[in-house]
Amino acid sequence: MKLPININDLLTARTVEWERLEFKAGWNPKAVLHTMCAFANDFHNLGGGYIIIGVAEDKGRPVLPPAGLPVRQIDAIQKEIVELGYRMVPYYHPIIAPYEVDGKHILVLWAAGGQTRPYKAPVSLAKGEPEFAYYIRKGSLTVRARHQDETELMSLAATVPFDDRVNQRASLEDLDLGLIRAYLKQVKSDLFQESAEMDFNRLCRQMNLVDGPDESLWPKNVGLMFFDENPSRFFPQTQIDVVHFPDGPGSDTFTEKIFKGPLHIMLQDALSHIRSVVIEEKVTKYPDRAEVDRFFNYPFPAIEEALCNAVYHRSYEIREPVEVRILPDSITVGSFPGPDRSIRDQDIREFRFLSRRYRNRRVGEFLKELEMTEGRGTGIPKMLREIRKNESPEPIFHTDDDRTFFLVEFPIHPVFMEDLKQKDTPQVTPEVTPEVTPEVGKMLAVITGEMTRGEIQEILGLKDEKHFREYYQQVGVKLGLIEMTIPDKPRSRFQKYRLTATGEKVLKVLKKGKSN
Repeated sequence: MKLPININDLLTARTVEWERLEFKAGWNPKAVLHTMCAFANDFHNLGGGYIIIGVAEDKGRPVLPPAGLPVRQIDAIQKEIVELGYRMVPYYHPIIAPYEVDGKHILVLWAAGGQTRPYKAPVSLAKGEPEFAYYIRKGSLTVRARHQDETELMSLAATVPFDDRVNQRASLEDLDLGLIRAYLKQVKSDLFQESAEMDFNRLCRQMNLVDGPDESLWPKNVGLMFFDENPSRFFPQTQIDVVHFPDGPGSDTFTEKIFKGPLHIMLQDALSHIRSVVIEEKVTKYPDRAEVDRFFNYPFPAIEEALCNAVYHRSYEIREPVEVRILPDSITVGSFPGPDRSIRDQDIREFRFLSRRYRNRRVGEFLKELEMTEGRGTGIPKMLREIRKNESPEPIFHTDDDRTFFLVEFPIHPVFMEDLKQKDTPQVTPEVTPEVTPEVGKMLAVITGEMTRGEIQEILGLKDEKHFREYYQQVGVKLGLIEMTIPDKPRSRFQKYRLTATGEKVLKVLKKGKSN
């Protein structure tokens, strides 16, 4: 049995934080039981953790190559772990996976956050021991819960994060094997090879994507979010809207591109679009030195981190999309709701976002394994580092008193502000006409008055609607040459298009160029 994670990355804490790892040089039943209990309680909603038996530690770090476990003990230890699970109240069993690392045998226990917390375990394994206690993680340590922690743990009873709950409106058939195997291959999991011939139910159990008895398995929400072709069937508005306002939010022209699909694919597609359409570089040369200044209008890694965090921390119970607004002088990334209330307003102003509890423990787990988001508490520092490296203005974080939304605003780099000032007074000169592609030029020539998309396509002899939207309509709107008659409903069946004043001037320049 293998885990849906790369074992080498796990041993070096490359994709899993140290506080979610426990190393044991040898077999210690009581210590393992207490740590299993702590990970099952998942006090901070981090997604449980991993217990690695057969690897010693030094100041919290693994000693490699591992000492390993005797081969003859592996089977007996696995059986004893199952028995330990029955000693907990309620019962709890981790996923157990034997591995061979550098010729040594180790056991890895994946103790995911439990569905029926709080859990308690015997204080001692001595026969007839009557005392039970709750255990939690404090940093990288397993400790017995004190009175205040125990009270808070009780308040978490039956409050499993939304992404880790089963979805009884879906079925196992809604999970796509192709998407699952593509993910396993991307993260370089040893489970990828086995998954080709493994029973599908067993594979889903091993990845903790389902729950329930074998005769009535239900997929978990996180499984549908990542491994269903269209998660918005189950979670409406699971999408990223990228809206471009070339003349500002008060203008009549804007373009909108909507990204849907499995979370990681949707996120990758939206980021690729922003990188190719929005990000620009300016190079300044100087006569007295060989070095040049290179600046981007926006540091892409910072935008990437903000959008990944929005997908990670948004609520999938709220029917609102993640929205990226591209304005002339800034980019904003907004999501619902706002930060956890454990993050104070002063912390937000000082860029300290260390939450005590996370909203989507499993979504974060998958995104970290895909290296699409940073480890706990490191995302904002990375964002600031990239911004300062590009010498861009610091981001501005917006929320309200009730924390109903969260919006990150990235001001444009100062060197690009001069270009914006020149664009404040639109002018049509022969110099701007090279921006007009042959496709847009043809479209300008056929539009008279107000015309529907179908009418324009018919005159141009175009049958592919997607091709028309991408190469004709969207480019024309972006350049401010055509406008929609119903701008707030871009896909309305009553939508029509007409030339703007700028479009009419450009058309005259194009006609004049042809006559010459």
